[in-house]
Amino acid sequence: MLRRVSPLSKLISAAKPSLLNQGAYGLNFLEAFSTDALKPAEAGIMSKARTPTINFVLGGPGVGKGTQCTRIAETFGFTHLSVGDLLRKEISSNTEYGAMILETITKGKIVASEVTVKLLKTAIESSETDRFLIDGFPRSEENRVAYEQIIGIEPEVVLFFDCNEEEMLKRVLHRNQGRVDDNVDTTMQRLKVFEAYTLPVIRYYSQKGKLHKINAIGTEDEIFERVRPIFAK
Repeated sequence: MLRRVSPLSKLISAAKPSLLNQGAYGLNFLEAFSTDALKPAEAGIMSKARTPTINFVLGGPGVGKGTQCTRIAETFGFTHLSVGDLLRKEISSNTEYGAMILETITKGKIVASEVTVKLLKTAIESSETDRFLIDGFPRSEENRVAYEQIIGIEPEVVLFFDCNEEEMLKRVLHRNQGRVDDNVDTTMQRLKVFEAYTLPVIRYYSQKGKLHKINAIGTEDEIFERVRPIFAK
C-alpha cells in the first residue's frame, strides 16, 4: 500500500544523497564518454549571437511538468526542451548509447550526466532561438555539476512543481502515454531517486534565490496561473 507523505518541499532540508547507493546511476557511462565531455563549452552555444537564456523545471514523476512547460513556452515564447524526450529520441534512433539509456530509465534510474548534458548541448546549439525551458533537469547534483562544466550558463529561473507522492503515482498510472517507465514498480523507484538526488538540487537553487516553488495540486489552469507571474515580469 502506498505510504502517505507530505509535499516533497518539506523534505528539502532533510534529504541526503546517501539515501540511495550510488548504483542508482546504473551503467558506467563514464567509460563510454571521453573526458573531453567535462571541458567547458568553447564554441557552439557560446557562439550564438546572444548567450541563451536558460530556465530549469523540476518536480517528481507525474507532477505535470510537461503540461505546464508547453503552456509556458507557448505563452512566453520559450523553446521547450524535455530531457526525457531527448533520451527517448536517442533510444528510438538506435544510436550507440540508446540501449544503455533504455536499460537505465526502465529501472527508474538516472542516466549518466555526460550523456544527458551532451544531448541538451546539441539541442540548444541546433535551435534557432535563444530562450529555453529545460524540463526535468538537473535531476541530481552530478547533473548540475556536469551542466556547469560543459554548458556553464547560469539558469535565470528554477521552477519546482511540488506535489505529494500519492498524487504523482496516481497521475503516472493514468496518463496512458505508452512510456516504458509508467508502471508502479518503476514509478516508486523514480520517486525514491527523486527524493535522494533531486531534492538536494532544489535546496541548492533555493539557497541561491533562484527557486520558485509551485503548488502542483489543482487544475491545469489553476497551476498555470500560479506560474504566470514569474515570467510576466
